[in-house]
Amino acid sequence: MLVTLKEVLGDAQKQGYAVGLFNTVNLEMAKAVISAAEESRSPVIVGSAEILLGHCDIPQLADILLPMIQKSPVPIVLHYDHGLTYDRVIQALRCGFSSVMYDCSGCSLEENLKNCREMASIAHAFGASIEAELGHVGSGAAGSKESAGGEDHSVYTQPDQAKEFVEYTKVDALAVAIGTAHGPYLKTPKLDLQRLEEIRRTIDTPLVLHGGSGLSDQDFRNCIERGIAKINIFTDIDQAGCRGARRAMEAGAACLTDLIPEITAEIQATVRHKMELFGSVGKA
Repeated sequence: MLVTLKEVLGDAQKQGYAVGLFNTVNLEMAKAVISAAEESRSPVIVGSAEILLGHCDIPQLADILLPMIQKSPVPIVLHYDHGLTYDRVIQALRCGFSSVMYDCSGCSLEENLKNCREMASIAHAFGASIEAELGHVGSGAAGSKESAGGEDHSVYTQPDQAKEFVEYTKVDALAVAIGTAHGPYLKTPKLDLQRLEEIRRTIDTPLVLHGGSGLSDQDFRNCIERGIAKINIFTDIDQAGCRGARRAMEAGAACLTDLIPEITAEIQATVRHKMELFGSVGKA
């Protein structure tokens, strides 16, 4: 069943678990994620990010995902992740996405506030939820001050700004920068858990952890205990699909249809493990 981000994160926050967002770019990934959710009776968030649209565009994603979601017995959010441009976010809303992220974290604080307030009003008019990002989650491979473990914390979320931000913009979820990064990590991330605790004490809005792939199981537990209600995963399932394909080829697969079962199975197993770790199993 199709639900909004606000609906699933409200329960997660109350009960102290997290819901996973698993970005997908094709039918095999989508089937694996939704099958894992149904088998584990877990709420789940599926969709894709603007940076991944070269693999599957917004209308194609909606055509693939919406029928699967509507037929499913578990609550599923169709989420447009890291929307960087106004027009693409609006397109996602018009195509039936029940949640969008408008990522203006690369802008000034003033522009981020203004843009997200405007988009929150539009998303809510569509009956959808909206996520924003305050601070900036960089790239694990960037090798810059934005990468995980960097010494410059100027890109991290400031707790006092978080309160101002959610009160002004009216967003439904806030992605925070506490030391995670997108993509593969070149070195072990150092998460600022004290900062996360301060943000949680400051605001009641559900908090989101980006750059989840590559964190340890204990990292996830620590973050969920301190208020994270949504965790984004892509690299882990992307790499899982590659492992499945490699295993099939080593077993003698000679065509694409021989690869698909192993690809799907490996992604599904990876998603199921994350759901167990996040505590969302049985919460649907």
